[in-house]
Amino acid sequence: MGVAMRIETDAMGPIEVPSDRYWGASTARALVHFPMGRERFPPELIAALGLIKEAAAHTNSELGVLASPLATLIARASGEVARGAFDNHFPVPVWQTGSGTQLHMNANEVIANRAIEIAGGVLGSKTPIHPNDHVNLSQSSNDVVPTAIHVAAVGRLVDHLLPAARRLCATLAEKSSRFENVIKMGRTHLQDALPLTLGQAIGGWVSALDHAITAVEAAEPSLYELAIGGTAVGTGFGSPRGFGERTAETIAARTGRPFVSAPNKFQALASAEAIVSVHGALKTLACSLVKIANDVRWLASGPRAGLGEFTIPENEPGSSMMPGKVNPTQCEALILVCTQVHGNDVVIGISAQSGHFELNVARPLLAHALLQTIRLLGDAMDAFDRHCAKGLEPNLPRLAENVERSLMLVTALRDRLGYDRAAAVAHKAHAEGLSLREAALGLGGLSGQDLDALLDPATMLGPSGSSPSR
Repeated sequence: MGVAMRIETDAMGPIEVPSDRYWGASTARALVHFPMGRERFPPELIAALGLIKEAAAHTNSELGVLASPLATLIARASGEVARGAFDNHFPVPVWQTGSGTQLHMNANEVIANRAIEIAGGVLGSKTPIHPNDHVNLSQSSNDVVPTAIHVAAVGRLVDHLLPAARRLCATLAEKSSRFENVIKMGRTHLQDALPLTLGQAIGGWVSALDHAITAVEAAEPSLYELAIGGTAVGTGFGSPRGFGERTAETIAARTGRPFVSAPNKFQALASAEAIVSVHGALKTLACSLVKIANDVRWLASGPRAGLGEFTIPENEPGSSMMPGKVNPTQCEALILVCTQVHGNDVVIGISAQSGHFELNVARPLLAHALLQTIRLLGDAMDAFDRHCAKGLEPNLPRLAENVERSLMLVTALRDRLGYDRAAAVAHKAHAEGLSLREAALGLGGLSGQDLDALLDPATMLGPSGSSPSR
C-alpha cells in the first residue's frame, strides 16, 4: 500500500509530499536532486535553527514587520523544533547547495506547517503562515546557516566536549597523585632511558590535556559572533534596522551565552576563521589524546610478552579465535576518533577557503565536520575515561623488574667514571648478561657501596646536585 501524498507548490511548481511529513516542496525537491550519501545533519544543528527562528519571530514582531499573532504561532512551532520534536522531519542530506539553502528551507517549511497545524489550518496551504514570507522574514540562508553552526558548536563544546575533557583530565590527575612514588623506566626512541615515576609520566599527560583544553577555551569565544542580520550578501538588505542585534540578544538570553551580532557581516558570511580556529584547537586535543592512548596501550602490552607495566580493564573478549585474549579497545577507538578529527581538519581547511566574494559555499560541510568532531571527541573521551582510565593500575612487580634490569641507570655513573667508561660498563653488562653493578665492579674504579648508592633509581628522579670532581 503506497504512502498517502499531498501536493505542495513552490516557485518551481507543484510536487508531491508525504502527507504525514511537515516539510514542503523545497525539501521534496532536495530529496530528488541531492540523492547523495546517508549523512544527515545532527540534532544540535536542527535545534539551533529552531532557536534562531523563534528569536527572529520575536524580533520581527517587536520591530513591527510581523503581526503579533503570526509571530506567536511561528515562535511556538520553532520552539518545538528547538526541543527536538521534529528531528525526523529533517531528511535533507549534507551534500547539497553550499549555502545550506535546502537545510534552511527544510526548517522554514517544517515550522510553517506546524504553525499552520496549531492554527487549525491545512498542511501545505501556506495559510496563515508562509515559509518564506513569514518564517524567513528578515533572513537569508546565507546568514541563518552560519549562525546556526556557531550556536550549535558552542552548545556542544560547553555542554559535552569540555566537560568530558575535564573529567578525563581529573581522572588522570588522581592517578598521577596516587602513583607519585611508583618508579618506572623512562623510554626515548622506544629504548630504555632514565627512570621517572609513574606519577610524573601521567602528570605529563595531564599537562598536555590542560594545554589542549585551554586552547579550546581560548578559541571558543570566536564563535560568539553571529552572521544573523547580514541577510544575503552582508548588507542586511531586507531586514529592519537592528534586527541582527536584537535577534542575537534573544539567542544570548535563551542560551545563557554571550552571542552578539557580528560587527562585520561581510566577513561573517564569506569567511570561516572562527571555525578554523576552534577546529585547530580540537586537532591539538586529538594529538594529545592519541599520545595518551598509545602510551597506555603500549605500557599495557602483553600481558606476558609485552611491556606489561600497566593493567587495563578487561571490558570484552578480544578475539573471535583466541580464548582469553583482551585488547586495548578503548585506546584503539580513541585513536580512530582522533584520526577522523585530523581528516575533518583537512576538510575544514579546504572548505574555509571556499569563501568566494560574498559567500562561503561550503557551509553544510563545515557544519558536518565541526559538529562531528565535537561529538566524537566528547563521546570518545567519556568512554575512555569510564572504561579505561579509571581502571588503570600499575603492575608493580613488572615495573620493579624492568627498573632493575635496565642498563640506562648507568647514566648515574657518568660523573664518577666519565662518559666513555660508563658506556663500557653498559656494553659489558649487555654483552655478558650481567647487572650494571656486576659489570662496574668487574671494570674497577668504584666500590660496591658506591655503586649501591649511585645506582639507586630513587636518586635519579629530579635535577642532580653538585657533581663531584673525577
